[in-house]
Amino acid sequence: MIRGLALLAAVSLVAGAAHAQTKVDGDPYEGDPVGIVENPCPDHPKPTDQNGWHMWNLHMLTRDFGQICRYHAANAALKASGTPVRVVFMGDSITDNWIGKDASLFAGGLVDRGISGQTTSQMVVRFREDVIALKPKAVHIMAATNDVAGNTGAATMETVQGNIRTMAELARAHGIQVILASVPPAAAFPWSPEKKPAPTIIALNRWLRAYAAENGFAYVDYHAALADANGGMKPGLSSDGVHPVEAGYAIMRPLALAAIAKTIGQ
Repeated sequence: MIRGLALLAAVSLVAGAAHAQTKVDGDPYEGDPVGIVENPCPDHPKPTDQNGWHMWNLHMLTRDFGQICRYHAANAALKASGTPVRVVFMGDSITDNWIGKDASLFAGGLVDRGISGQTTSQMVVRFREDVIALKPKAVHIMAATNDVAGNTGAATMETVQGNIRTMAELARAHGIQVILASVPPAAAFPWSPEKKPAPTIIALNRWLRAYAAENGFAYVDYHAALADANGGMKPGLSSDGVHPVEAGYAIMRPLALAAIAKTIGQ
């Protein structure tokens, strides 16, 4: 996952004259289009070293904050195919990794649109392209792990809740049913070791459950199914205390399918 401190470094790239594109020595993205253009998503080789990932991180935070380019081509192909979309799974790495651990779940109109490291503010930016434009019957939103970790800086609880509200309200305005997932358990973050996230996650889930009930949304309590007595992941269910392994996703799968059946039917 992306460290929030990278945002501070990214800011230095855009400091200076407001009308000029900042030059950075060795920046492989220097020639990329900026402004309003027809094709904002040129292809680049995947970084293979630490410096390459650092430059990609700065590029993403300053030029593609929501990472709309991540699924741009896949979304275009899906829309062109005419394949009906039943549910879009919107989320961070826990959603992003799910298709790799349980590929068979994402069939029959279930579509994975998770992006590793993302906070709720980034998800709001891409919600129109990655969810609304696909015209699903429902959206499964599992978010806020990285807000707790501080991946894009500091935010109040009200701001994070507001971002989730915004996604839910956008979905509802477009006739898309909403499934809200709990924040999965975590007692610590390997990439943000100073944080003690368990109490904050519990508070967020308390709010999520109440918000879902107030609005008639399905609520999926992955936290209760995965957590130990201290608010961390049960042994054997994750690779690092945050990201589920196959055993963790095997517990999550029937809960997700039950929520989908309740919301839009089989």
